[in-house]
Amino acid sequence: MGSDSTILQVVFDTPLRRSFDYLPPAGGGAAPRPGERVQAPFGRQRAVGVVAALATTSTLPHARLKRVTAAIDTEPLWDATTLGLLLWAADYYHHPLGEVLFAAMPKTLRGGAPARRDETVWRLSEAGRAALAAAPRLGPRQRELIELIGADGAGMDAIAEAGHHEALKSLNRRGWLESTERAEATPAAGAGCAGPVLTADQAAAFQQIDGALDRFGAWLLHGITGSGKTEVYMRLIERVLDAGRGALVLVPEIALTPQLIARFRERLPVPVVALHSSLADGARAAAWRAAASGRAPVVIGTRSAIFTPMPALGLVVADEEHDASYKQQEGFRYSARDLAVARAQRAGIPVVLGSATPSLESLANAAAGRYTKLALPARTGRAGKPRVAVVDLRVNPARDGLSPQAATAIERHLAAAGQVLVFLNRRGYAPTMFCPGCGWIAPCKSCDARMTVHLRRARLLCHHCGADEPMPYGCPRCGNELAPVGEGTERVETALRQMFPQAALVRVDRDMIRRRGDMEEALASVADGRARILLGTQMLTKGHDFPDVTLVVVLAADQGLFGADFRASERLAQQIVQVAGRAGRGDRPGEVLIQTAYPEHPLLQCLIQEGYEGFAARALEERRAASLPPYSHLTLLRADGPARAEVHGFLREALSAAPPARGAGLRLLGPAPASMEKRAGRYRAQLLVESPARGGLQQFLAAWLPEVEKLRAPRSLRWSVDVDPIEVD
Repeated sequence: MGSDSTILQVVFDTPLRRSFDYLPPAGGGAAPRPGERVQAPFGRQRAVGVVAALATTSTLPHARLKRVTAAIDTEPLWDATTLGLLLWAADYYHHPLGEVLFAAMPKTLRGGAPARRDETVWRLSEAGRAALAAAPRLGPRQRELIELIGADGAGMDAIAEAGHHEALKSLNRRGWLESTERAEATPAAGAGCAGPVLTADQAAAFQQIDGALDRFGAWLLHGITGSGKTEVYMRLIERVLDAGRGALVLVPEIALTPQLIARFRERLPVPVVALHSSLADGARAAAWRAAASGRAPVVIGTRSAIFTPMPALGLVVADEEHDASYKQQEGFRYSARDLAVARAQRAGIPVVLGSATPSLESLANAAAGRYTKLALPARTGRAGKPRVAVVDLRVNPARDGLSPQAATAIERHLAAAGQVLVFLNRRGYAPTMFCPGCGWIAPCKSCDARMTVHLRRARLLCHHCGADEPMPYGCPRCGNELAPVGEGTERVETALRQMFPQAALVRVDRDMIRRRGDMEEALASVADGRARILLGTQMLTKGHDFPDVTLVVVLAADQGLFGADFRASERLAQQIVQVAGRAGRGDRPGEVLIQTAYPEHPLLQCLIQEGYEGFAARALEERRAASLPPYSHLTLLRADGPARAEVHGFLREALSAAPPARGAGLRLLGPAPASMEKRAGRYRAQLLVESPARGGLQQFLAAWLPEVEKLRAPRSLRWSVDVDPIEVD
């Protein structure tokens, strides 16, 4: 077939839900293939695009077709299985294919950087060595760079990741450095240490999955905190590596990757790379290339790592599979956990979903036989399950968030050389500033929300839109003195430091963990015993191992008891069980105190008396009776804009454009305002589509959304589709 008889269907990084037809580049040769990037005229500029498919005909006359300017790649960015997954995901989530493909590649590749490249290596020049022999005065960054370069030189990616770009330019200007090109280095292999002896439960779980490594199977590994799920993962990965294949391990939060990476690199005798958003662009691209080339057969990453090309993938693991962080909430709204199952199915390999608190969707899949459930019901140490008690705040009022019982328990555990974890899922000093005289509460001018007090900074902040203003000391309405109401982590930290001045405290929330390395330093201070009290938000509930923590105190446990979202109780139960599981992880028994003003609430009573499995069984029955997920399937059509009337008007038009044949049981509800209608100055509303069958919902969306696209809407209005939403607010 001649090259000009091939039509390239190219997509770009735009919200346009279509491809564009081009001819191959001039000069003959093989036409670019699906998954390869090209440079092409697009509007008034040249843009990087990806070939989505090849065709032999076009809706445009051949004479009007433009040629792509150049082919960037000589082979597809993704293997056939991963590219097929991306095409399927764009179709399932009804998102523009161009944005899907560009979201699945490192940032440098989106701009056209080579997918396969040599590495620039910097070494000391003769002049540099001579100058250093004279012991010149150097800045700390320059000295660190010279130590990094050492005798063997350092690659540009390593220098950029360490933040030494300016020092590099400075020393290069002096003529102290020289660069050469070499084939990109393979990341260093791990140590390859032996693992511990498996418990009987671990061995049983491992053997079942090990016997099915040659085919697809979805395994739900329900292991209580401290039961050794990670050890099962590692044993399976070792078997996969022995067979010459690789493994992809997903974690929900960036904060989990340093601890997990260190364990895997200590254990596995192969290169292990991390992929997450806090990596520098160059380092992320280097890790992606190492995985794509097969030089790094083990990848540990957050949700976008699910799209990493791996030539011989043999196993996919999604740790903490219940975590909402696996669902992308902006742009391409995909679930990495669900795509992990889809990728494994397409590749014909097993996927392991691990959690101490499995999602109700995964438990329903196990009950229906789609997943195989394996249990790790006991901890690996001798401590056993922690002792759980409820503190009734109605008869034991808290001061600065801490009840007398909690303060006494903290003192007792510190005296016994234990560490204490205090959990409060609310940062800042106090949730709001209040006037006792007239009842004024500090509002956010751009959101239907209150401003949070940050006392040390003397600022009021909105945690929804980022609004920031000085803290008033008098009521703007009546002039009375204002008072902070409620507790956040900053206020509890102040109280704990006053109560226990001899106990070093580390606080973990998004106000304190802001820079690269902050989380590692905080966890290191706990691991080496420097910190005796650990205070933080939900960042502490996600799989961290604190073997010396013997007491966990849960403050403000009532936050999720009365949430508007139908998943609120599930999230609260998972949070409480996860944070409680941090107590008594080693050989020392643990204790958990849960402070609440509603000790008789059925959810809390069920958790304490029957554990998470009892709660989940009841919650699933409630969901079934109410025809809520996982027994129905949802999609949200969301819209937001600066004018409420325009937003609701657009959604009413979208409702009118819905196909008349909606299938058995399919319903459209709304439009209705979001629970926080105004955020960042924009009004938000939504239409909810509910269907008992996934296939019927997909057919409806495929017919409806093209009609929604045709609607004329103000340029300031934005709309989006969220299939399988994790939050219905």
